[in-house]
Amino acid sequence: MKKKKFLQGIQDGMPICLGYFSVSMAFGITAVLSGMPVWAAVLTSLSNVTSAGQFAGVGIIVAGGSMIELAFTQLIINMRYFLMSLSVSQKVESRMTTGQRLAVSYGITDEIFAVSMQHKGELTAVYMAGLILMPVLGWTGGTLVGAVATSVMPAILQDAMGIALYGMFIAIIVPPAREHRNVLFAVLAAVAASYAFAYMPVLKEISGGWSIIIITVVISALAAWLRPIEDEESVSAAEDTPAAQEQEVHA
Repeated sequence: MKKKKFLQGIQDGMPICLGYFSVSMAFGITAVLSGMPVWAAVLTSLSNVTSAGQFAGVGIIVAGGSMIELAFTQLIINMRYFLMSLSVSQKVESRMTTGQRLAVSYGITDEIFAVSMQHKGELTAVYMAGLILMPVLGWTGGTLVGAVATSVMPAILQDAMGIALYGMFIAIIVPPAREHRNVLFAVLAAVAASYAFAYMPVLKEISGGWSIIIITVVISALAAWLRPIEDEESVSAAEDTPAAQEQEVHA
């Protein structure tokens, strides 16, 4: 039974592995071209498994940013994993040990979280081991391939791979931005703020790490205040009110 669950985790994690491999190649290329040795780039991917956090971290390290700046940047970028881990903790088997829970928390990413929450039944330790193993191998292996490939890859291809992460993020934000004006507002506001921090006389003096922290906190707060996303249950309840039903009858 344990072997079957482990293999099921491997099977479920394989698509994530393939997707991570291509994106992590871009990280490996970017890290090495920024001056980071191959072993350091691979160790970073193995110990973090976070795309946006790693790219931001490399930028701060190369720019000579402080440890406090680096720590706060990672906290802001990866804060969503707190909520994901809390959700997963409610679905794992009760007999899972503390050590196993800590191991599972290491491998919580957006994609692994999505797959694990769709899994039927309780999440066992062996299933999560298989589910996490493949994405980690893909992410770390892709970093290694990208880092090593910089010595033989033409410059034009290096530049093309360097924008792979941005293409991935665009693919992530465009669909929800088209469907929800709330998301579109947050995206456009973040773009405008990033432009301001890059070119405005005073703001451009702020380092990249602190810029990310300020933009993330301020824009998310503004979006939550000015463009909150209505809860689906509240919307459904509002639609079921007598006034709403009467409007439908008149329509």
